Amino acid sequence: MRILGVKYGLWISMILGFMVLGKVYGIGANWGTQATHPLPPNIVVKLLKDNEIQKVKLFDADSEILNALSGSGIEVMVGIPNEMLWSLANSLGAAEKWVEKNVSSHVSSNSVDIKYVAVGNEPFLSQLNGTFLSTTFPALQNIQAALIKAGLGNRVKVTIPLNADVYQSSSEKPSTGDFRQDIRDLMVSIVKFLSDNGGAFTVNIYPFISLYNDPNFPADYAFFDGYSSPIDDNGKIYNNVFDANHDTLLSALQKNGFPNMSIIIGEIGWPTDGDNNANLKAAQRFNRGFMTHISGGKGTPMRPGPIDAYLFSLIDEDAKSIQPGNFERHWGIYYFDGTPKYNLSLGANNGGGLVPASGVRYLARQWCVLSPSASLDDPQLADSVGYACSHADCTSLGHGTSCADLDARGNVSYAFNSYYQENDQQSSACKFPNLSTITNTDPSPPGGTCKFKIMIQASSPSSHKNNAFTTKPVNVMFLFIVSLLLSVL
Repeated sequence: MRILGVKYGLWISMILGFMVLGKVYGIGANWGTQATHPLPPNIVVKLLKDNEIQKVKLFDADSEILNALSGSGIEVMVGIPNEMLWSLANSLGAAEKWVEKNVSSHVSSNSVDIKYVAVGNEPFLSQLNGTFLSTTFPALQNIQAALIKAGLGNRVKVTIPLNADVYQSSSEKPSTGDFRQDIRDLMVSIVKFLSDNGGAFTVNIYPFISLYNDPNFPADYAFFDGYSSPIDDNGKIYNNVFDANHDTLLSALQKNGFPNMSIIIGEIGWPTDGDNNANLKAAQRFNRGFMTHISGGKGTPMRPGPIDAYLFSLIDEDAKSIQPGNFERHWGIYYFDGTPKYNLSLGANNGGGLVPASGVRYLARQWCVLSPSASLDDPQLADSVGYACSHADCTSLGHGTSCADLDARGNVSYAFNSYYQENDQQSSACKFPNLSTITNTDPSPPGGTCKFKIMIQASSPSSHKNNAFTTKPVNVMFLFIVSLLLSVL
C-alpha cells in the first residue's frame, strides 16, 4: 500500500494564525489566481483579515496583490514560477534584479511583511521528467545570495515547495522512508543549504490524491476520524495517511543527517467537485478532521508538537488545468465569489466559522439556457455544447459531480450558461444557433448542490475572443464528454 499523496499545479497559499502552546502557529489555506474572474485583491485582503488570517503565500510576486497587502500586517511568502528558474539559475544579476523588484522595493517602501521566497513550485514532480532538476538548486543559491546582498538575509528566508513524491518508502511503514533514489544526492544538497541558511523544508501532502490514484486505497485512512487497521511501526501507531506521510519525510531527513529540520506543510486539503470522492461532505470531513488533529499541538508520532500547515485552497480557480483531474478547479474552502462552501473553524478565534467575502459585485441575475423550443436532436447541439465546455468550465457535470443528476437538457443549459457567464454575459455569448435563450429564472435545481452561477465583476475586465459560437473544431476530449452528457436520455 502506497502512503504518499501527491499534488500538481500552481497556486497561492495562506496561513491562518492561532495560538498553540503560547506561540503563534498557522494553518494554511491556498488562494489561487488561475481564475477567469479573480476577486479583486483588496476584497481578498479584507477576507483574510476578517478571518484573522495572519500569513499568505503567493506563487508569484504580482505587484497588484503585494500593493493590496501593504500595511495589512499579513506575513507574505512570494513565489517564483518554475518557468523563471533557468534565468535565475544562470545569472546572479537576474536574481538580484528579481529580489530588488519583488522583495526589496515592497519591504522598504510598501510596508509588505515578506518572510519567505518560494523558489519554484514542485519542480521535481516525477511527471515533469526532470525538466527543472539542473536549475532549481542554482536558482535557490542565487536568490539567497541576492537577499544577502540586499541586506535581507536574516529577514527573508528561502524555501522550495516540493511534492511528496520526492521521498518514498519501501513498505507501508514510515521508518523505511528515504529520498527518491534518482534525486537523493540533489535533495541532500538542497536540505543542507536550507538548513545552513535558516530555511524550512516545504512539502505538499494530499491524501485525496492517494485515494484518487489507487482504487484500493482504504478511504478511512485518508481522514482523521478512525481507521480499523492502523499501522504499527516499531510501536508508533499510524491511523491516518497524513501522519504516515509526514513521518516518512522525517525518516528521510533523519537518514541523511537532518533530524531537526523544520517542516512546513505547504499544501493540504480536499476538493469539493469533479470526482466521485470530491464533494462537500468529504471536504468538510477532511478539513475539520485536520484542524482538530493539529489544533492541540500533538504533532505526529515521530515529531510531537505544533504543525505549520497551509490548507489548499482558499478560493476555487476555474481556469486551472484539468489534466490531473476535473477536481483541480474545486479545491477552495470558498467558491469563486468568496462564499464559504461549508462550516469550518480555523482556530481559537474562528469558532464561528468562515466569514464570507464582502463587497463582491455580481453581473445581472440572468442565465443562458437551452431554449424550450430547441430539440436534443438538433445536429448542431453536440458541437455547440463541446464548444462551450472547451472554452468554459464544465467540470461540475458528469458522474460523481455536484450536477450529476441533471438530465440532458440541464447538462446543455449548464454548459451554455458557464460559457455565457465567463464571457461577462455578453449577448453574443448566448447565440448558439437556434438553441439558446436568456432567462431571468434561476435554472439551478432546488435544494441541491448544483448551482448555475452568476459571474462576478473581476479585478480587471476579462478579455474573450471569439465569444460567439462558430464551427471551430472542438477538442476531442470535450466531444467525448458531450456524448456522455447527452446520453442520459
